[in-house]
Amino acid sequence: MFYWFMKNLVAGPLVKTVFRPWVTGADNIPKTGAVILASNHLSVVDSIFLPLVIERRISFLAKSDYFMGRGVKGWAIKNFLKGTGMLPIDRSGGKASEASLNTGLKVLARGEVLGIYPEGTRSPDGKLYRGRTGVARMILEAHVPVVPVAMIDTEKVMPIGSKLPKVRRIGVIFGEPLDFSRFEGLESDRFILRSITDEIMYELNRISGQEYVDIYASSIREKLASRSR
Repeated sequence: MFYWFMKNLVAGPLVKTVFRPWVTGADNIPKTGAVILASNHLSVVDSIFLPLVIERRISFLAKSDYFMGRGVKGWAIKNFLKGTGMLPIDRSGGKASEASLNTGLKVLARGEVLGIYPEGTRSPDGKLYRGRTGVARMILEAHVPVVPVAMIDTEKVMPIGSKLPKVRRIGVIFGEPLDFSRFEGLESDRFILRSITDEIMYELNRISGQEYVDIYASSIREKLASRSR
């Protein structure tokens, strides 16, 4: 109910009026049944714009740190995130990564839409970076299709480090669904997982027009952070 309220009566109308998002390929999202939307990740506002331009409810896996703020501000942020479909996960690795995978699988088992950023973190410079294979494991274990999604110009609305959004028109492109059922039963094969992930990233590269860099975005962010110390 809170999700519907936020999307249809609060955030949705305001965002659509101010940012005038354009959308292509929305018909590529199945009307029913479980599906993964695998998106590039340019800005923190990607997780706000994407749910508002599709009819179905979408859940995202978000860092648990976002839900742990204190006071009135922390309460407001936590409830806003939950109201827009965010699910808290621990990204510290090991058993935590397995728990995150299971959280996503539960969403898909209910026949719902799960949003994933295969790059694992925001692009530090607008380029498209190497995908993490967790998305491929979910696809094979849940037996679901994946729709590639390209967010366009969202980094201009909320650049890294900025506290307030800028008014810019943004776009969302939904590619054709990708079917990886030919690899069913091979979710433990790391070469298959890499192949699936690379195919997804190729499609994201094609529909977004971003320059592709075959290294992890997190590596670039760590280098940039070390230089600024």
